[in-house]
Amino acid sequence: MSPTSNDRADVRALLQPGEEISYLFPASMVGGPYSSAHFLVAVTDSSITVLDTGLGGRTRPNAVWRRYPRHTKLGPVDLTVIPEFQLGGRVYEVDEEYVAEINAADAEWSADAMPPDPLPHL
Repeated sequence: MSPTSNDRADVRALLQPGEEISYLFPASMVGGPYSSAHFLVAVTDSSITVLDTGLGGRTRPNAVWRRYPRHTKLGPVDLTVIPEFQLGGRVYEVDEEYVAEINAADAEWSADAMPPDPLPHL
């Protein structure tokens, strides 16, 4: 289930002042003490913030669980069985529909994401 506009507003309330959400998607942690825990991952202009959604569902954030610098890569996404990515040494599963968002978020910080400067001498 995709986050709604109300969910996005709840996420904004938990972010740092002035942060703008670029990508927002639900993820579930795989393995460890938080196995099957649900989170929202908010990629903003200055951070990647993992928000705990508690037991109430996958899209209603309760608290900030972890924050990472924006240049942190989410991918590559392992598409072997269920799409997975690693962040902060933990493995998260996502629905296939969010793989494009993860790839787009990483591409924004990739050196080859931008075309070469056509006028480098100026």
